[in-house]
Amino acid sequence: MRVLSRSKLLLAVLLLVLSAGGVKTGRAQSSLNPGFAEGDAAYEPKARAGREIWFFATADNDRFFTYSYPQRLGVAIDWYKILAAKNKEDLFQAWGVLPDPDCCVPGQPGCPAKTLEETYGFQWCPGDAELLKFVGKERIGNQTYRDPACGFRDAPFSATPEGASDQRQSPCDLKFGTSTGALGLRKFPNPRFDAETWRKLNGSLATWEGYGKPLSDDPNDSDSRATRLFDGSIEPPFRIGMSCGACHISHDPLKKAADPNNPKWGEVDGLVGAQYSRISQLLASGMSQHALEWQLIARSRPGAVDTSALPMDIVSNPGTMNPIYNFSRRPLHDHRVLKWRQAASCPAGPDANCWCEPDKPGKCWRRSEKTEGVQNILKGGEDSIGAKEAIQRVYFNIGSCAEQCWLNHIPDVRAVDPAQRNYGQTPFDIGQCRRDCASFRAIEDRLDDLEAFFLTARPTDLWRARGLSGPQELDAQLDREFGEGSVALGRQVFARTCAGCHSSQSGPYETVDFRKTDPNDPTLRIDFLSHERPVPASRVGTYAGRAMHSNHMASRVWDQYAARDLHERPVDPALNEVMKGGGRGYYRPPSLLSVWAFAPFMHNNAIGPELCGKPSRKELDFYSSPYVDANQKPLANAPPCAPFDPSVEGRYTLFKTAMNDLLNPEKRIPKVNLVDADIIVDVAPKVTILGRESGLSIKLPKGSPAVMVNSLRYKDLIQDVVLSRRDPQKLEAKYKDILTVGRFNELKSGLGRLHARLEARQDHFTLDLSQEQRDFIQSFYSNVLGRVENAGHRFGEDLSEREKQALIAFLATL
Repeated sequence: MRVLSRSKLLLAVLLLVLSAGGVKTGRAQSSLNPGFAEGDAAYEPKARAGREIWFFATADNDRFFTYSYPQRLGVAIDWYKILAAKNKEDLFQAWGVLPDPDCCVPGQPGCPAKTLEETYGFQWCPGDAELLKFVGKERIGNQTYRDPACGFRDAPFSATPEGASDQRQSPCDLKFGTSTGALGLRKFPNPRFDAETWRKLNGSLATWEGYGKPLSDDPNDSDSRATRLFDGSIEPPFRIGMSCGACHISHDPLKKAADPNNPKWGEVDGLVGAQYSRISQLLASGMSQHALEWQLIARSRPGAVDTSALPMDIVSNPGTMNPIYNFSRRPLHDHRVLKWRQAASCPAGPDANCWCEPDKPGKCWRRSEKTEGVQNILKGGEDSIGAKEAIQRVYFNIGSCAEQCWLNHIPDVRAVDPAQRNYGQTPFDIGQCRRDCASFRAIEDRLDDLEAFFLTARPTDLWRARGLSGPQELDAQLDREFGEGSVALGRQVFARTCAGCHSSQSGPYETVDFRKTDPNDPTLRIDFLSHERPVPASRVGTYAGRAMHSNHMASRVWDQYAARDLHERPVDPALNEVMKGGGRGYYRPPSLLSVWAFAPFMHNNAIGPELCGKPSRKELDFYSSPYVDANQKPLANAPPCAPFDPSVEGRYTLFKTAMNDLLNPEKRIPKVNLVDADIIVDVAPKVTILGRESGLSIKLPKGSPAVMVNSLRYKDLIQDVVLSRRDPQKLEAKYKDILTVGRFNELKSGLGRLHARLEARQDHFTLDLSQEQRDFIQSFYSNVLGRVENAGHRFGEDLSEREKQALIAFLATL
């Protein structure tokens, strides 16, 4: 009898398992997408791994978007409207997302799928040959679907405080799925799908049309205002997830795309920021505008998204999806940071502040507070406990670990009784999430890789984009365009007017080289072009919506991602909103690196021309002019919107126009986001107020600012009406440190008038925001009192015209 060596025996066992089908070899998405994989050569192993995770990992959020999003949050996405193969040519123009270069429309020459029935109406993408087999099936024989992430090639392991052996969470928990045909949006087979039920609803496996139709055709039936997208008894063929790339992948400013609607892999950048994306409209694409959730989520410009939309802090605050460049030169600021840090062990016995992962010796975490230098991340610097933690939190923003970790920490927007569960937010617990969510650990164990990918990103200099020999040739071009000596004069203007906020170097700035590069790396800029210290919103003067973001406050959902001293930032006394403390009310000056490529300007893309795509189907044209006259009425003959144009000269032209708007505030036409039809939002269809059962709706008439409803603290309003009658002392205590005596008396008087109107109604109560109580309600209960979205930042208005043009020339070189 032949005796096998130990190594040969192990190999034989492995081959036996593989041949039995219990384990199926997976391939990472980089190998399934050959065009993407060609880019791997430019990266070291850790950055290569981080890039793949950034583009493809959903961290299990497909379950969130399929089940929790409609059933817990009451919001629906019409994925077929967005991703149907027949709509491929509208992906960029309608939604601002990029088509996947490796996917194809079934039936087209060379496409492996011949009919739309094979792909359930979607494009065919690499990996679908395996994925499609498992639609409607939990297993085939003894095989289950093996996600491509299971074949992910990890970067080489190096010893860390976690121990000397590689104990990273299985890459399967990264959850890649396959492409939907749109970069950043990923699909997974739904084992619960029933083909016959689908055919009965839609008439064919090739379409989802019936799935998006109303539950009832009777306009008098409340079901007519909801679609099958909310019907939990109907399971779609795919569960759709989202990678971080969904908000950050776009055209590379340095590469001219032959066809911007269908760029090739070499023309795509993963960290540039999706500056044309209509992700907000995508997230509410299955909703009526009369739904409160639509008003909370879908109001934003291309390239901006309200990252508070899912936690629902009732502050309309869309912010740009800005580029991630020059990461290693981003300034650090000292903060008191309470967070979990890696440890080699935990003491014996229970310890709420220390945890070791079971069966992984030495892989432990201890929670403690230390003062350390960290980056200020997000528009107000709210993410302030470390760059890696900020990267990880992005995954929760897009639904990862929802059921295990954070879904029960965010409010039900229709829970208007403070005693109800999910009335308000409660803090997400990082330690609990690490213990209970495998996808949390899969991402966390590879944060070094993601950070390594971030560190590769460099500014997109205009001289490189134009194919010039160097910065000096660009200076010469700009001097010819703007006038001799413009770049040099513009540098002087920048030094005395802008550098105080927009330089990470120390003054005096007269002799500072703002374009200096690292001697050891000529692609890395020394100056981040922002000091990154948050400043009061009233000093900037721009629309304050984003500064009023509240999710990082103490007791709110992202409390643990904020430094302890962030909560102690002083209240900006110049803000008129009632609720403005707890760290709110600040903006972090943005970096001006490559500013030529990223107009329009400000945190909400409001200064400069409005952007719009030109989809072939009218129902996908989401543009609505925000321009208003002196009375804040829609402006007749408003300026046209600028088409999506990611070309070098398209970006440069947009930059110059936006800069002229920025430097000449008196010439700006005001922009106010108005509703274009009467909006009636059912806030609480059934509610008991002061012992009487009723219902509450809010009416916003056509032509009213949308912020009047999407930033209204209606829960506080209802609560205060009740307190004013039942417990006046509690009401007084609530506002004791917030309102003066005079203002509190105004509040009580207004609440009395509201109560009288409520008493006069015998049934459903509709609060009309256009009636006499409007000013009272907005003054005390709006989270955002500003209306004009392109106001403020008047710092350059006193410059001469020559200086303004010279400054534009210099900024184009940064």
